[in-house]
Amino acid sequence: MPRYSRSGYDLTPLTKQQIDAICKTLTPEQVRVTRDAATQPAFCGGLEDNHAEGIYVCIVGGLPLFRSSAKFDSGTGWPSFFEPFDPEHIVEIEDTSYGMRRVEIVDARSGSHLGHVFDDGPRPTGRRYCLNSAAMKFIPNGSPLPAESQPTAPRA
Repeated sequence: MPRYSRSGYDLTPLTKQQIDAICKTLTPEQVRVTRDAATQPAFCGGLEDNHAEGIYVCIVGGLPLFRSSAKFDSGTGWPSFFEPFDPEHIVEIEDTSYGMRRVEIVDARSGSHLGHVFDDGPRPTGRRYCLNSAAMKFIPNGSPLPAESQPTAPRA
């Protein structure tokens, strides 16, 4: 039975076969980041300086993650946002790698590694979602959302 977010998106986990098929269409860096929880070097991902209006979606499965209206320049070299498109689209997981405590964020539908969230962001949330550009695709306002990035909840 599908599970839908409040904003109408299907959060049913993708199967291993679906993820494997999607990964065949990605670059090696995108696979390394999303599947192996790698981090891109700062200032080289391509989306950190994007100031266009639109929606950032997961490169694996297309779930909308962030709106450009929630993006801010954190000075860190990675795209940063203060709130997700829908909180149910992001899963937070404690990460104690590298001898420190951080909170990893993954896509709720594909389980793909996106980046980390920190409590040093701007108002109104005070949060800084620090993302790898390789984990996302940008859909500019006015462009049609691909089918996998559209809400699918049944209408009442």
